[in-house]
Amino acid sequence: MTHHPANPWVRRPRPLPRPAMRLLCLPHAGGSTSLYRLWKDLLPPEVEPVLVCPPGREDRLDDPLPVGIPELVADLGRAVVPLLDRPWAVFGHSMGATVAHELVLWLFEQGHPAPEHLFVSAREAPQHHHGGSVHLLDDDALAAELIRLGGTAPELLAMPEVRQLVLPAVRGDYRLIETYAAAPAGPVPCPLTALVGAADTELTAEEAAGWETWTTGPFQLLTFPGGHFYLSESPYALVDVVCRRLLTPA
Repeated sequence: MTHHPANPWVRRPRPLPRPAMRLLCLPHAGGSTSLYRLWKDLLPPEVEPVLVCPPGREDRLDDPLPVGIPELVADLGRAVVPLLDRPWAVFGHSMGATVAHELVLWLFEQGHPAPEHLFVSAREAPQHHHGGSVHLLDDDALAAELIRLGGTAPELLAMPEVRQLVLPAVRGDYRLIETYAAAPAGPVPCPLTALVGAADTELTAEEAAGWETWTTGPFQLLTFPGGHFYLSESPYALVDVVCRRLLTPA
């Protein structure tokens, strides 16, 4: 696909006119909608997956990368407003969890309805924000970091043409999240579930549990087998848990 869809920010693999729920899915740093490619078949028919595609990947390679998380959140927020005519929820993985939290706050501040649920995956709470300097590494070291985390096939990163396509967005995203101020406007007015892989070396259970202070609603911390990309290792179990929280009356 060489041209943008009407809304370049979102992909709707299974669009529904009146779903019971729309679930926005946000990828990790440098990640794309492929992280959630199985979800359209795993989610029940009444839940519509809405996959977020930030600039710098897929058919948005030439779109300018945002200068900061606030700009990214505002641009994404404006793009998803038309989809908020139905109950909605948001799931963000790693950097996507930070963006998801800020997105919920931005939309609420603009007068839009709060989501039914916020899921933050594989991400420390803002008060435990790590920062970092991965975005300053050269291409070889940046590629090695991606392989270490396990989200990208090493054989792909061995190909210069793939690196040329992938690494600019990865570096841009790492710069965004590593220089992030980590001072959100406050807690979200909806239930919040934090999810973490038991063997994830990027954060501790305590750092994930810190999300409890960022909601005025119920909070739960759930642990799954696997590392930082546990969601690719056990998508069925994860989607099952997400759906139970979305579709079971409080």
